Amino acid sequence: MTTSRAARAQATREQILTAAERLFAEHGVFAVSNRQVAEAAGQGNNTVVGYHFGTKADLVRAVIRRHATAMEQRRGPMVAEVAESTEVRDWITCLVRPLTDHLASQGSPTWFARFAAQVMTDPSLRPIMEEEALTSLSLNRIVDGLHRSLPDLPGEVRADRGAMLRHLMVHMMAERELALAEHTHVPSWHEAGTGLIDALVGLWLAPVTTTEEERP
Repeated sequence: MTTSRAARAQATREQILTAAERLFAEHGVFAVSNRQVAEAAGQGNNTVVGYHFGTKADLVRAVIRRHATAMEQRRGPMVAEVAESTEVRDWITCLVRPLTDHLASQGSPTWFARFAAQVMTDPSLRPIMEEEALTSLSLNRIVDGLHRSLPDLPGEVRADRGAMLRHLMVHMMAERELALAEHTHVPSWHEAGTGLIDALVGLWLAPVTTTEEERP
């Protein structure tokens, strides 16, 4: 009986997470109420979302972790394989492929890339995504690997390009996901990943223009 009750509770949680991810991706996190999430999850009790997840921020964190675990399982072996590399492409590949491969494995449509874009552009929610990223050993090793690959890149340039990388990844993935969901003729996730890797490698290897060089 206890096992059956636990299984039902877990099934309800999964239904809520799936519904919340889709609604948040399509409408924005704070535009969606717990009532709407419960209805989309097929739950008659409007308090079920708060009961299982607490606050809206807790629900967002649960959606992130649902995907982060699967991507970490893909990313870990890739990082281990290139552990001593000083090639920028190796580390960028370790960053991009786990995400595109994970989304490809989910079938179509998916919502996580658009959900992530909503979270990363909201100042009150972005820290949740950043905090979760900091707990990933493989992501931290990728950052270290990029730094080792470009030891002479000035710190401020490194920080700027890291921000550019995050924006490009988040928004390109969201756009590609929407196009695939709408059955627009676009490359597959694998092809999209290849193009994104090429662009990000170019971004990190681009020449650095100093302030003195910019002066007439």
